[in-house]
Amino acid sequence: MKSFQLNWVIDKEHEGMFLREFLRKQQISKAALTDIKFHGGKIIVNGKEENVRYVLKKEDVVVVIFPEEKPSESMKPEKVPFEIVFEDEHCLVVNKPPYVSTIPSREHPTGSLANGLLYHFQQHGEERTVHIVNRLDRDTSGIMLVAKHRFSHSLFSKEQQNGTIKRTYVAIVHGVLKQDHGTIQAPISRKEDSIIERTVREDGQQAITHFRVLKRLQKCTFVELQLETGRTHQIRVHMAHIGHPLCGDALYGGEKTDINRQALHSYQIDFYHPFCKKTLSFTCPIPEDMKNVLNKHA
Repeated sequence: MKSFQLNWVIDKEHEGMFLREFLRKQQISKAALTDIKFHGGKIIVNGKEENVRYVLKKEDVVVVIFPEEKPSESMKPEKVPFEIVFEDEHCLVVNKPPYVSTIPSREHPTGSLANGLLYHFQQHGEERTVHIVNRLDRDTSGIMLVAKHRFSHSLFSKEQQNGTIKRTYVAIVHGVLKQDHGTIQAPISRKEDSIIERTVREDGQQAITHFRVLKRLQKCTFVELQLETGRTHQIRVHMAHIGHPLCGDALYGGEKTDINRQALHSYQIDFYHPFCKKTLSFTCPIPEDMKNVLNKHA
């Protein structure tokens, strides 16, 4: 893989500034600078390698070359079905189908989205590692953001921590919700006798889910959901907690009569692209199995 690099021409505003301070303003962290210094990266000013104590002059040309990234030898490229919604040199937005894990696990060591991304990179002559920004459960479908290099991943992770990546889900839940909209604020923790299942518990981590009814059906409700926090199984746990588990979600009290997985789809993502300097928004239509449930109960 060709090393990722960033380039700047110094203007009057940054003249006299230490190179270290300038790079911090470009959101290159201390950890990233250490990685560059000790793992094969370079900081070049006017064609000459410099250290971070260099004092900048107007019209200086600064180039930061990040260390090469190589994929893990333990994870093999595989042809896995997924749709690319958007791609540039910094990130991908993908539509993950249901029954595909985000990353390999003990139960499903192959056939993950990460394996498929490695295959996609390989087909395009790119040797990259996989940087998942937001994960989805194996049986949840829909839109995901993936960084294409370590630096973009660090910037998107900051956005995620600051709550500026907005994710919108749609789900089909058992029963008819009476409220048109509402907020579920209930802390979530791992269930004591399970390594997988989560539950609402007073000593759990803060979790906030907002919901809005899109359509009331005969025995179920089509809802839109937004996460203010990102706990494991948050939507599934919260909807079960208020007595409306997701259709197909047997782990949390749902029935598989109409659909063989939790009827949950990551419908939309909005995020600020740190290199394009603008907010981008992408949507993915709901898959056929969820459409069938809606049509059946319309």
